[in-house]
Amino acid sequence: MNELLTESKSIYLQISEMIETDILRGILLEEEQVPSTNELAKRYTINPATAGKGVNLLVDEGILYKKRGIGMFVATGAREKILSKRRTAFVESHLRPLLAEAKSLGLTKSELLNMIEENDL
Repeated sequence: MNELLTESKSIYLQISEMIETDILRGILLEEEQVPSTNELAKRYTINPATAGKGVNLLVDEGILYKKRGIGMFVATGAREKILSKRRTAFVESHLRPLLAEAKSLGLTKSELLNMIEENDL
């Protein structure tokens, strides 16, 4: 979690996304402790309440859980929950608009698939 905060979205959302990304990348593993809100606040020079709001968002989603008096930990199955959530968001924010534009351009399914294959990573 060494990314920089931007002004593009709320800081607490960026904090929660950074933690999610570290889980997806295998930097934070299931049952592993995540940085405390005070550590996050110090690292990003933000209010601990803001960091806490980002962490608590992940607790509410079942991605993190609290061990009273110890800290926050990555929940079992967190990676799969994040993948599912992000895939759904990808469809809504990228795929649906792409398909709508392809339709307005009169592209066939095979033409679109060819374009994707030609630009494969």
